[in-house]
Amino acid sequence: MLDANMKQQLQGLLTNLREPIELVSSLGDDAKSAELAALLDDIAALSDKVSVTRTDDNARRPSFLIRRASDANVAVRFAGIPLGHEFTSLVLALLQVGGHPPKVSAEVLEQVAALDGDFHFETYFSLSCQNCPDIVQALNLMSVVNPRITHTAIDGGLFQAEVEERKIMAVPTIFLNGQNFGQGRMELEQILAKLDSGAEAKAAEKIAAKDAFDVLVVGGGPAGAAAAIYAARKGIRTGIAAERFGGQVLDTMAIENFISVQHTEGPKLVAQLESHVKDYDVDIMNLQRAEKLVPAKAEGGLHEIVLANGASLKARTVILSTGARWRQLGVPGEDAYRNKGVAYCPHCDGPLYKGKRVAVIGGGNSGVEAAIDLAGIVAHVTLIEYDSQPRADAVLQRKLASLPTVKIITSALTTEVLGDGEKVTGLAYKDRNSDELHQVELEGIFVQIGLVPNTEWLKDSVTLSRHGEVEVDHRGETSQRGIFAAGDCTTVPYKQIVIAMGEGSKAALSAFDYMIRLPVGAEAEAA
Repeated sequence: MLDANMKQQLQGLLTNLREPIELVSSLGDDAKSAELAALLDDIAALSDKVSVTRTDDNARRPSFLIRRASDANVAVRFAGIPLGHEFTSLVLALLQVGGHPPKVSAEVLEQVAALDGDFHFETYFSLSCQNCPDIVQALNLMSVVNPRITHTAIDGGLFQAEVEERKIMAVPTIFLNGQNFGQGRMELEQILAKLDSGAEAKAAEKIAAKDAFDVLVVGGGPAGAAAAIYAARKGIRTGIAAERFGGQVLDTMAIENFISVQHTEGPKLVAQLESHVKDYDVDIMNLQRAEKLVPAKAEGGLHEIVLANGASLKARTVILSTGARWRQLGVPGEDAYRNKGVAYCPHCDGPLYKGKRVAVIGGGNSGVEAAIDLAGIVAHVTLIEYDSQPRADAVLQRKLASLPTVKIITSALTTEVLGDGEKVTGLAYKDRNSDELHQVELEGIFVQIGLVPNTEWLKDSVTLSRHGEVEVDHRGETSQRGIFAAGDCTTVPYKQIVIAMGEGSKAALSAFDYMIRLPVGAEAEAA
């Protein structure tokens, strides 16, 4: 199952095992069970602290338990074969069950251990989902730390009947004690906040006690990360408050235009960005959503950022790098059937639509790439494009046109998402040339129509364009002195990772230049 390179890497990692572990399998007579058996044998052959046992005592087959030999309560379970994006989850589970300490703060570990109650989690993932590993790894860690927490990670593509029965149409989907707990990407701290009612109040109290920053970056995408690094390198007090560090890059599958790196993936790049930021003295405040910006009353005074949890942060300069999010269709039925057939990430949710009919809305690069990818999984793809022809790169259009299971409909305005009350059954669109109304029967709709900036909370604080973007000058400064902006939330054209990083760097340098040119005593006078 594992190639020579993977075996070599894993063998080196398994030297970190402090306790013997057991791989306890439940297998059937199918090909996937045979694959899993081979994988477990490969792992066991790499360390004398790993043993394999087959018990067939679990209803889900193929599945296996990673169990500490000295304490059966320390265990995690995978239903399926955790390769692809989940291979890292498998490796971490092996190490953590084997006693290797997780790279999580002592404060968080104490919070997990202190949770009072019995929590039985099930997570449905797909091997192509870049958001799923974070959930799987977080819940695996929790089950290792707290014996009253259990977790089973389930490959939705392998257990299709179960997915259908539970009406799962998006991954990751989490069940707690048999009830739906949540969908979509979540950090460990977010899960804890949902389980521990006092967690948010504690976080707010901690943030409220912080001293004012010289530079406060709001948003943790490429622009925010670059801004934080450049500011910290100047030796000034720097903080970064982000709803989720990495931003939209976390939802990006393949990145092939990041100069000097031929190929990478969004979560991998974000991990590298975060590691780089942590090399400097930057106060990272994750899972913090900004709700209001209060500019300083006078030149050199402190700006204030009010957070959703009620706490406030103050800073001499602010860099806004809140990025953008997927644009919605804004038609009847879209909200009602979100995650019930309406999806925004073809890489994550595509495997759940195997053998089904889907539509992709949008003929730009993202839409056409999604249609190409889905064509290899689903029964049929209908591409709906508003314009008279798709706008994607020519090479992508040629590839799309060559696929026999794809139909392209142009000059089409989507008017409604149709459903039966539980799931999507089709969509309605209007032919823009004839005004005729049409319906397409299908089971899934993937929306790929661009981005909208995350700037609604700034409309009373800085000048926004008619598209909602923060207006900036050539230095990245907004309409408010001492407040800068960078990345996809601004009027700078061409929303690209490398451009966002450059703009973030420029904004940080501009903020530093602004501060050193303030008149002596200006801050004291403004206060």
